[in-house]
Amino acid sequence: MIERTVKTLTGKLNVKIPSRLDELTMSQMMQLQEKEDLSDLDAISILSGITIDKLKNVVHFSEFDVFGEAVLTLSNEIKYLYNSDAIPETINFNIEDKQVKVKVIRNLSMEPAGAFMASRDIIAEEISNHIKKHGEENWQENFNPSLKACCQVLAQYFYCRATANIYNDYQAEAFTEIIKTLRVTEALPIAKHFFMSYPNLSKPKAGYSHRLRQFWKRKPAYRPSRNLNTSTPSIH
Repeated sequence: MIERTVKTLTGKLNVKIPSRLDELTMSQMMQLQEKEDLSDLDAISILSGITIDKLKNVVHFSEFDVFGEAVLTLSNEIKYLYNSDAIPETINFNIEDKQVKVKVIRNLSMEPAGAFMASRDIIAEEISNHIKKHGEENWQENFNPSLKACCQVLAQYFYCRATANIYNDYQAEAFTEIIKTLRVTEALPIAKHFFMSYPNLSKPKAGYSHRLRQFWKRKPAYRPSRNLNTSTPSIH
């Protein structure tokens, strides 16, 4: 983290932003991607959690220069964000002000049945939307699932494990807000596994069923005892 206290018209303001990709949360990353015409001040606001209005009251804009290099570094690292295959061994959740550590088991099976069906629909919809925008030809080579869909799938996977509750559609969906607090370097490799390695989670829809069947046929069958990401294609 990079931290600096700056002078404002009404006093002083402590500004702290991530300096490394592993300090960036899914929520911050989503906001950076969703913001059109992202300015330097927008980026600092998102990364620090301080509103634009408060930042505009800083007396000298040059006070923000110290954050420029960190923002540039993050921008360069983000380009390669989807290429990571490093599955974390544990994930820490903050649930109702309590720290809960969840072991990421080597068998990344989607359980229970409710979570499986919900994830299947999320993945199928994401693939369908991608093909509608970019066409069927070699769609899997440039397919990057949205961060929103990644959070939704991870919420289905982690809800019961993190809360010890029985499965509930609405509660699992609401758990997406907790997933957004995870670091991108933790969350995305697991989400990538489900989108690119887990067979038969999505049912082919009319218009691209043939290519989708070909894609899954080229993938090795999923077996719980094997390594997580064997033969997983890189996401570019």
